[in-house]
Amino acid sequence: MAKVAGKGRPTPKRREAEGRRRQPVTAPNNRKEAYKQARERQAAERVRAREGMLRGDERYLPVRDRGPARKLARDWVDSRRTVSQYFLPVSLLLLVVLWVVPLFGGQTGMLLYSYAITFLWPLMIVVVVASSIWVSQRVKKEASAKFPGESLKGVGFYAAMRAMQIRRLRFPPPTLLPGGEPVPPKK
Repeated sequence: MAKVAGKGRPTPKRREAEGRRRQPVTAPNNRKEAYKQARERQAAERVRAREGMLRGDERYLPVRDRGPARKLARDWVDSRRTVSQYFLPVSLLLLVVLWVVPLFGGQTGMLLYSYAITFLWPLMIVVVVASSIWVSQRVKKEASAKFPGESLKGVGFYAAMRAMQIRRLRFPPPTLLPGGEPVPPKK
């Protein structure tokens, strides 16, 4: 059997090959138009990145939220109710009460005010710190079991900080409801 030499067609001239690749230049006419086009491209990219972050797409997440260990920490925290997630709302309520009671409470109000400052506030801080330590240790333990070769630096702190946030304000948004059910899609 004879071997066929060549590719069966002539090699194109360089001028012809370059001519096929060339496209008309669509450069802006002046600097003002160039800036306008650049701003439009950047705005479109920001919108695309924000939508990607809200979907939880790894490519668009900030570096602190990337990786399978961080995803595990987010899902672990989001699928449970913790004491520390109520810290901010209770603190706000306590601050309002502590501002209002001395104005209208008289002697009893001042007594309640002193008890709240002396006992309630420190107790709340201790409970939140203990809850954060517990969350951190549990997430680190589960992450090390599930991802033995992965770097787990900061995963416990990440989980503890996420657990202290109000659920509606967490970013990236939770993908699981408390109890482990997936969040239903928005209509």
